[in-house]
Amino acid sequence: MASTFGDCSVLSAVVLLMSMCICFTQLLAFSVAEAIPSGFSVNLIHRDSPVSPLYNPLETRFDRLYSAYNRSISRINRFRPTTPKAVQSDIVPSGGEYFMEIFIGTPPFSVLGIADTGSDLTWVQCEPCEECYEQKPPLFDPRKSSTYKNVPCESNPCNALDSSDRVCDQEQNACKYNYSYGDRSFTKGNVALEKFTIGVSTRNPVSFPNLVFGCGHNNGGTFDDVGSGIVGLGGGPLSLVKQLGKSIRGKFSYCLAPTAAESNASSTIIFGTATESNINANAVSTHLVDKDPSTYYYLTLEAVSVGDERLAYGGSSLSPTEKGNIIIDSGTTLTFLESEFFNGLESAVEDAIGAKRVSDPKGLLSPCFEVETGKGIDLPIITVHFSGADVKLQPWNTFAQVQEDMVCLTIIPSNDIAIFGNLSQMDFLVRYDLEERTVSFTPTDCSNP
Repeated sequence: MASTFGDCSVLSAVVLLMSMCICFTQLLAFSVAEAIPSGFSVNLIHRDSPVSPLYNPLETRFDRLYSAYNRSISRINRFRPTTPKAVQSDIVPSGGEYFMEIFIGTPPFSVLGIADTGSDLTWVQCEPCEECYEQKPPLFDPRKSSTYKNVPCESNPCNALDSSDRVCDQEQNACKYNYSYGDRSFTKGNVALEKFTIGVSTRNPVSFPNLVFGCGHNNGGTFDDVGSGIVGLGGGPLSLVKQLGKSIRGKFSYCLAPTAAESNASSTIIFGTATESNINANAVSTHLVDKDPSTYYYLTLEAVSVGDERLAYGGSSLSPTEKGNIIIDSGTTLTFLESEFFNGLESAVEDAIGAKRVSDPKGLLSPCFEVETGKGIDLPIITVHFSGADVKLQPWNTFAQVQEDMVCLTIIPSNDIAIFGNLSQMDFLVRYDLEERTVSFTPTDCSNP
């Protein structure tokens, strides 16, 4: 079957830590280097790929699919649209799908963290450890790094944390962070500055001094034992991409390769302008919407088409579509759409396919359809209509074979926020321009380096 599928001096080339003053931009963008002419890239490791430390060869591809889908259900708790503080604290840390290797400190120390567009502060487990979850790789020891520095209280990076998430150690004048998550997981430690080296596995590694990160001395919960922490790629002031700022011209991109049990294809994240030559006539672009909390990347979804049938996503002639009504997130597998809208989408999909409808034995996905042996099944093209950008999804973006004789839609209803997940983003070059406030989509064979 084919579709189985302050008062500080101006920042120059490098952020300088001088005597008692740390200089940061008023916008807390923390630019740390000169603009890089062509940018740099890092491989992303999908947790279910054969090259992942979490890969279990005894699991079937169907087992891995359902595990990813269940992580999506858990992860949506972090996006619940209550108060900004509640959204921040409802994070389920085990929901990330991609690992990213970075090196921190001097000498460089390898860290494997979850690459997370839904988090800001990058943090890792650190020695000495008061309480830590089990981690197979060695923990980072800041005492062995010549470039490690604790951040003082009342500094800009400390104040960038929510007031309920920061504590001041008055005796040492050290800023500390304290994150608690929705599933009772937690991380606590020092807010610090350290040298980061990114892209070591590629031909063009780049180092940045004095990046802000969290050095966690007290951590616990449902974190994976191969991961050292989280690499924050969100829109808030302390995220990695916001700290790199002008050095990457506010641009980063990723290209997610379809996952398969037999595939060693790597996905890639690119920081900077290296992808400019790849933006072609097939690219479509939509605007980011500024909303609270600033961590998340909000887009405006106007409609969804199943084949030629277009279904308006909320709004009417009397009530226009709400701006910023969906979050794009690389760490969530499934796509979630508003429940009332989903009812119409489900009917349109069933009409377009015309095959026998069956039930998912796991009770997670719907609708599902029987695939008759030797006959296959015709699956429709689903197009998501963002404001200014029509993104045509292929069947592998929207359907999955969950059993040998069953195919299911990988879009599910949500009573909370809508999320455009990573299955829908595979085989697209997804490019974020945080200066122009846009996200663009270019159809791309992401399995081809």
